[in-house]
Amino acid sequence: MKHLIDKLHQEQMLSAEEFRTLLTERSEETDLYARELADQVRQQVYGDAIYVRGLIEFTNYCKNDCYYCGIRRSNRNAQRYRLTEEDIFACCREGYELGFRTFVLQGGEDGYYTDEKLVSLIRGIKEIYPDCALTLSIGEKSEESYRAYREAGADRYLLRHETACEEHYRKLHPAEMSGENRRNCLRILKKLGYQTGAGFMVGSPFQTVDDLVEDFLFLKDLDPEMVGIGPFIAHQDTPFCDKESGTLEDTLFYLALLRLMLPNVLLPATTALGTIHPKGRELGVRSGANVVMPNLSPVSVRKKYMLYDGKICTGDEAAECRYCLSRRMEAIGCQIVTDRGDYRTVHR
Repeated sequence: MKHLIDKLHQEQMLSAEEFRTLLTERSEETDLYARELADQVRQQVYGDAIYVRGLIEFTNYCKNDCYYCGIRRSNRNAQRYRLTEEDIFACCREGYELGFRTFVLQGGEDGYYTDEKLVSLIRGIKEIYPDCALTLSIGEKSEESYRAYREAGADRYLLRHETACEEHYRKLHPAEMSGENRRNCLRILKKLGYQTGAGFMVGSPFQTVDDLVEDFLFLKDLDPEMVGIGPFIAHQDTPFCDKESGTLEDTLFYLALLRLMLPNVLLPATTALGTIHPKGRELGVRSGANVVMPNLSPVSVRKKYMLYDGKICTGDEAAECRYCLSRRMEAIGCQIVTDRGDYRTVHR
C-alpha cells in the first residue's frame, strides 16, 4: 500500500479504485506510514503552529431531526437554551483575553436567530474584534442569507456534508433533508468567498468503503479550505443509540489521507477525537491535523450542547485550560499560536 500512499502524497489524488484498495487493504504498518508522512506535510506547510478556535455553542434548538444528533428536534430530553447577544460578547471577550483570534459561532438550525439578528451579531463582533476571524457553523441557509452574513463580516463557514453518497445520506436523515442541497450549500459558500469547511463522520451507521471513497472524491473536487472529520459517537436519545462508534484508528488514517490529498487544508483534531481517547487530539495532530477548538461557551450550558454521549465539557476542552492545551501541544513539538490561522496557499 505504500506506493499508493506515496502516489497520493506526490500527485494529491487517487482514482476511485485506488482509494478503495487503500481503504480495504491497509495494515497497521501502512496506517503509521501515512500518518508520519502527513505529519511531515503539515510541518512543511504550517510549521509547528497549531491554531486555536474559540467555540461558542450559542443555541441547541434545531429544526432538523438527524437520526444521529443529540440536539435533534424530537429529543424531548434535551435541555434547550439560547445565549443572549450579551452572553456571546462575553464569550468573545474572555476568548480574546486568552489569545484566541478566531471565534466559531456554532448552533442548531434555530429560526429564532433570524438573518437580521445574525447580521447584527456578526457586525458587532467584527467591530469590536477587527483583527479576529469569525466562523459560522449554523447549517443550511439560502444563498441570500449566506451573502448577508459574508457582507456583514463573516470570514469562514463550517458545514459538514456528513456523507457524499445520497443513498447513505437518506439513511442518516429524515426525508425532508437532502444531501444534494447540503453539497450545493457548500458550493455557494465557496462561490461567495468564504473559507469553507466540509467533512464527514467516521464510522457512521451503514457507512461502506464505497461511501468513504465518494467522500474523498467529493472533497477533492470541492477543494475546501477546512475539513472536519471525527468519529461517530452514539447519543442515548437518538434512533442510533445502540450503534457502534467510529474508531480512533480509522479517524487518524483518514486525517492523514486528507492532509496528503489537500496539503494546505486546515484540519481540526476534533472534540470527538479527544472524547474517544485521552490523547486523541495529540494523535490527530501527529496524523496531520493543525487546528484545535476549545470551548468558550458558558460552563452552565456546555453539558446541554450534547451532540453525542460522553462529550468532553471540562478540563482541557474548556477554554480556561488553554494553557494546559499549550503544554500538551508543546509535548509533541508543536506550538499554540495567537493568530487568525488563515488557510495558506503554499505550493510544495
